[in-house]
Amino acid sequence: MKKRSISIKGHQTSISLEDPFWDELGQIAAARQISIASLIAEIDQSRKGGLSSAIRLFVLATLKGDMKA
Repeated sequence: MKKRSISIKGHQTSISLEDPFWDELGQIAAARQISIASLIAEIDQSRKGGLSSAIRLFVLATLKGDMKA
């Protein structure tokens, strides 16, 4: 599990995710030609639960083809 600090809407927050989720998140961001921080900000806007859980669900949905990379 890796913890990273990121700024969302000017507020610093820490996110803990397993390495495979960080890897996939990076690949999704690269495919969209945006930063990981920008992608996390997008996920943050539509989440209903915790941010780490929302990121995991987003990655899963993207891998399943439910969302565009």
